[in-house]
Amino acid sequence: MNAIAHQPPQIARANGIDLCYDIFGEADAEPVLLIMGLGGQMVLWDDDFCRQLAARGFRVIRFDNRDIGKSSHLSGGKRLTPLELLKLRFLKIPVQAPYRLRDMAEDTIGLMDALGIKSAHVVGMSMGGMIAQEIAISFPARLRSLTSIMSTTGNPRIPPPTREATAVLMAPPPATREEYFARFAQTWKVLRVGHFPEDEALDRSRAERIFERGLNPAGVGRQFRAILASGSRKERLHTVTAPTLVIHGTVDPLVHPMGGKDTAASIPGAKLLMIEGMGHALPIPMWPQVIDAIAKHAHAASAKAKS
Repeated sequence: MNAIAHQPPQIARANGIDLCYDIFGEADAEPVLLIMGLGGQMVLWDDDFCRQLAARGFRVIRFDNRDIGKSSHLSGGKRLTPLELLKLRFLKIPVQAPYRLRDMAEDTIGLMDALGIKSAHVVGMSMGGMIAQEIAISFPARLRSLTSIMSTTGNPRIPPPTREATAVLMAPPPATREEYFARFAQTWKVLRVGHFPEDEALDRSRAERIFERGLNPAGVGRQFRAILASGSRKERLHTVTAPTLVIHGTVDPLVHPMGGKDTAASIPGAKLLMIEGMGHALPIPMWPQVIDAIAKHAHAASAKAKS
């Protein structure tokens, strides 16, 4: 593979906050915006994943969501308790949140404005998929195509995460550096579902990179509140006009595979790709299939728009 251009991380002022981003690929290539999931820094879109996607003819932009990594850290909102989650699930008492997914969608639009991007292919993973859906609903003109990966509609009828995945999600923040590294490895073992030696070999270096960029446990809590406070998008997704691809793993322990199926069923004309044996992660052996699907979908959407 030829060397892919990489612009190092920079800060953009967007929607009244600072967002840290970097870019892979040529300036004149079609923009693809990658939106990460709950508590995930932009570097969880692996450098090589971004390079391989850029090599398919895209300008790939990844960024830290608000409250994570090198982007602005906000304030307010206490840590979610299991009691609140029970109230939400059984009594339908809404969760209070300092901001919602719609605000995070506006952050993404603000970043596009700062970079002079009128419209882009938007790819979101997990919570990032929810934010991408919100963009497709609220800012249709800014979207060339939508790819929603391991995400859901917010429909309360979707089965909950497995007990093991819930435990990972609700565990108190690690107290020390070594505890964080152990937790990172354990978390991804649960989410990847199965044995992926290439990824397991990289867990330590990935965890070190994230730790050095800075953790913000309170920010993860606020993002979680944003998801719960935003409710269901199912009805509003019927209005989405962007060409849509939904990718989901058949053994996802965190967002039940029904979440992907519900997303595809809710968006007119959406295509659904279920990846056999994939959990709530993008392990290296599955990159070719995922990158190929994203690239073909985006190029087809652009070709259709030009015709």
